[in-house]
Amino acid sequence: MKVGFLGPEASFTHNAARTAFPNEELIPYHSIPACIKAVEFGEVDLGVVPIENTIEGSVNTTVDYLFHQTSIPVGAEIVLPIYQQLMVAQNNKETWLATTKILSHPQALAQSQEFIRQHFPMAELEATPSTAYAASFVANHPEQKIAAIAPKLSAKTYNLEIVGKDIQDVAINQTRFWVLGADKVDLPIIANDQKLTIALTMPDNMPGALHKALSAFSWREIDLSKIESRPLKTTLGEYFFLIDINGQKPQQLIENALEEIRLMGGAVKIFGNYAVHPISGV
Repeated sequence: MKVGFLGPEASFTHNAARTAFPNEELIPYHSIPACIKAVEFGEVDLGVVPIENTIEGSVNTTVDYLFHQTSIPVGAEIVLPIYQQLMVAQNNKETWLATTKILSHPQALAQSQEFIRQHFPMAELEATPSTAYAASFVANHPEQKIAAIAPKLSAKTYNLEIVGKDIQDVAINQTRFWVLGADKVDLPIIANDQKLTIALTMPDNMPGALHKALSAFSWREIDLSKIESRPLKTTLGEYFFLIDINGQKPQQLIENALEEIRLMGGAVKIFGNYAVHPISGV
């Protein structure tokens, strides 16, 4: 089986994918849309993409593409602890405090702001497509006073020296990844939860529309673990709502709530009903 992931190798997504699919062929893609399209067009059987981080919230590229562009189902969720490392080329390990530019994925840069503020207040920050790309660039330009923020695996892969360990602002930092391409995906990782994720839109100009929609869950005592709005990209001020529903209630009860919303004129898009698999010790 072929499994696509947001690459390159040694990124956090690669870490999640290789742990979830240790015996499958892993194929890197340069962007989230490219990875999702590979699943759509049958280049790979499944795809692994990030969906949310503890510090930075939802990965909007993933959410928007899945809502607007495709109906690929979510078959499983992987939750990976995120530890950010500052790394430099081997010849710069003694002079790493002289770094003038720090490269990484925008989320990794945002997750390490306090460390950067304390040690590199004047350094230029440059966003890259992935943390692994940043590590690769630093490895290929050892003559420059630059550093990358990336996972430990990147330092090993690209022969870099870690000079700042676990520099993320929040100690308990995690990223959720979705496995796309099948209604249900079995993983060799113990699941600890079940979720249903939907996108909800309500009729224009309906007074209290969101309140009415949420009441369909509330009076049935259905637990929602997340709700956020995203622009519909049609008219200013129009949104869809991304909702995570905890799966402890009977499925029929949840189906009844969704049908009530539809009867009110709402539209429901189901992303997936999937098991949640936390990873530890990676």
